[in-house]
This record gives sequence, structure tokens and C-alpha cells, in this order.
Amino acid sequence: MNKRLFFLLIGIILLSGGCTMTPKYTRPIAPVPAGWPSGTAYPESRGTAGIPDPPDLQWRKFFSDETLQKIIETALENNRDLRLAALNVERARAIYGIKRAELFPAVNAEAGGSQQRVPADLSSDGNAKTTERYDVNLAIASWEIDFFGRIRILKDRALEEYLATEQARRSAQILLISEVANAYLTLAADREKLKLTEKTFETQKAAYDLIKRRYELGLATELDLARVQTQIDTARGDIARFTQLTALDENALNLMIGYPSLRQSEFFPKALADVKPPEAVSAGISSEVLLRRPDILAAENLLKASNANIGAARAALFPRISLTTSVGTASSELSGLFQSGSGAWSFVPQILMPIFDARLWSALDASKAEKEIALVRYEKAIQTAFREVADTLAVQGTIDQQVSSQESLTAASERTYQLSDIRYTKGIDNYLSVLDAQRSLNAARQGLVTLRLIKLANQVRLYAALGGGGD
Repeated sequence: MNKRLFFLLIGIILLSGGCTMTPKYTRPIAPVPAGWPSGTAYPESRGTAGIPDPPDLQWRKFFSDETLQKIIETALENNRDLRLAALNVERARAIYGIKRAELFPAVNAEAGGSQQRVPADLSSDGNAKTTERYDVNLAIASWEIDFFGRIRILKDRALEEYLATEQARRSAQILLISEVANAYLTLAADREKLKLTEKTFETQKAAYDLIKRRYELGLATELDLARVQTQIDTARGDIARFTQLTALDENALNLMIGYPSLRQSEFFPKALADVKPPEAVSAGISSEVLLRRPDILAAENLLKASNANIGAARAALFPRISLTTSVGTASSELSGLFQSGSGAWSFVPQILMPIFDARLWSALDASKAEKEIALVRYEKAIQTAFREVADTLAVQGTIDQQVSSQESLTAASERTYQLSDIRYTKGIDNYLSVLDAQRSLNAARQGLVTLRLIKLANQVRLYAALGGGGD
């Protein structure tokens, strides 16, 4: 290859580096209010001094309960859904590597030999002859020179798709952490309810024994004995129900943590009161924090990929320049391959100019429609995230009052039960009032556990909804 052709090739490569057909990308304006909702259902102060934004708060610092930390670590190591998300990232990264490599020529070493016998009636001198040829070359086969940036744009699209996959993995991690924490809290709450039900059963059994003795002495009626028997049977059924629920909770938690060889049940909480509550988080003063959520970042990456796809569709309307070349040695004898004067080269540039292909214009229209679809999905992701945070803020602003009211109700129900039991023992009232007071007390205690669970679970949801846990 002479120097003129070599420098021509280098010039084409350099010129192709500055050409692009991709439209300029501008981040769309978030289709949600700048601030969070306000009203009686929402706390007046969103910001908390000294508390970092959830995206900057690592999950190990947010979940201060050491047992829960160990369970989350086990889930991150063994959960199959998260492992699948990580493998998707590896695949996307490999695809990006393939697209990036297409910018560079693929150089191959070629070696070959051939023998051919030409009969006398086809030979130029009328004599039959056998010809031999041997070649050794370094070759570039049909390398497309990216003059209009088509391949480079496809590389950019693959990069954005890879980044979207990585953000999807972070979203899967946040979802896994929040689900593990909620399953852990639910198990603790169901175990506490089971303990309350067992305590109620023991109380009712003692009451049954007492009333039975009073009945045998003629101091109580058979109706009272039947009524307390209904409470015993109800408590026994509740014990079976909450035993079932705790078993189901353990199975769900074991699935999330990947069924490790070491049984985790011994590390599971005994009651909700034994769980150390998560750290406080702040929603901040602006909804812009949502733009840092992994699922929204992934939607934006896909929007950028669709924007790049428009450039690729545009570039397909312009000529494609490809190059096939080889440099090596050739000889009619194997021993003469590397002797002086055996050098050989070829230089075959080719240009393909689309004249009429309606599919290319349709592909451009399709790429523009895909960008609009990606834009709508991006905006929808932001709106959904805003609603999720608003919901958790509404719960956060009202749950403390609900817990306080339920605590007062539980205390009043317990005092009512005590007074009713005293009145029945003294013969002032019948046992029906005791049963009503016992039912109200049981419902109040169970409701208090449920509200405390809602409060803790809402803290986890707020942390996840604001993008925390993806570190």
C-alpha cells in the first residue's frame, strides 16, 4: 500500500470522528410539583437537621437492628432475583463491548495455498500446466468507516441500555432490601400477636377453671360456663391461625434470603417490641430528590437510548463507506513466500448509497415514536414515585396520632376488663360484661401491634421510595 492511500485512510477516519446525527438531548421537566403535598395529613416540617438524604444514607446505617442487618446481607448474597439482575448487567455490558468494538477494524491473519491444473485446450500456449499459489496476509474484511456516526451512535445506545440495566439492578436491590425488612417486621408482629393470643388463652383457661368450680358450688350458671368456653375455643383457633401466619412469614423470609444452609429461624425476632426501629429519614424540601431514584434514572437512560436511535436511523439514510484491504506476501512456491519481492497488497474501498428504500424512512418514524414512548414512561415513572412518597408522608403525618389513640384505648380496655372481672367476682354483674371487655381488650392489643407495624414499615417504604438502599 503506498503512502497516499495510507494517509487517505487516516484522514477519512479522523473526519468521521466529528460527525453525528443524534438530536441534542435535554432532560425533560419533571411533571410533578416541586414540593411535597401539604395539609392536615402531612407533617409540617419535612427536613430534619443532620439527617442525610435517603440516596446518601447506606442501608446498614438506616437499619440499626443487627439481626436484620445480617438477614439483609444474606439476602444480597443469595437471592436469585438479585443475582439474575446482576447477570443481566453483565450481559448488557458485554453487548456494549461488542458495539464499541465495531468502531475498530477486525484484523485477521490469513494463510492459504492452491493448486490448479489447466488442460491444453484452455491453456494460452496449448500445453497443459499446473499452477500453484501460496499467500500469507494480514487482512481487514469489510470494515465500515463510521463517517456519519451510525456505529458510534449504536454504541452510545448500547451504553445507555447498559446503564439502564445497572440502574435496574439497583432498583432490584432496593426492592429486595425493603421486602426483606417488611417481611422481618411482619414476622415480628405476627409472633407478638401469637404471644398475646397465648396469654389470652391462658387467662381464659384460668377463668374457665374458676367458673367451673363456682358452677359446681352453685355460684355460677351453666350459661356463664358456656360463654367462657366460647372464649377458650376462639383463643385456641387464633393460636392456630397466628402459628400458621408465622410459619408462612418464615417461609417468605427464607425465600428472600435464598434458603442458606444455616437455619435463620434462630435469628428471627421474637416480637415486634424486640426490633430496633430504623433511623429517621427526611423527604427533604424538594421533589427533585426523586430524579436520583434508580428506576427513574433507568427510564432516563432508556430515553437517551431512544434519542440515540433516532440518530442511527438518520445515519442509515446516508452513504456507508466500507474498506477491505490486505497486506502480505504471495509466491508460486511455498519456499518463496518470504523472499525479496514477494510482497502483495490489495485496497478495495466501497461506498453504498441508498437511493430509494422506504423502510429507512419508516424506521426513522418508528425511532421518533419510540422516543415519545420512552418520554411518557419516564414521566410516568416520576409521577408514580411522587405518589409513593406522598402516600408514605401521609402515613407518617398521621400514624403517631393513631398509635397514641390506640395506646389510650388499650389502657382503657384493660381497665374496663379488670373492673368487669371484679364486678362479676362480687356478683354485681353477669359474665357477659366480662366477655365483652375481654374481646375489646384483645382487639385493642392486636390493633396496637398492627399500628406499630404500619409505622415501622412506612419508615422502610419512605426510605426506599426516596431511593435509599441502592448503595
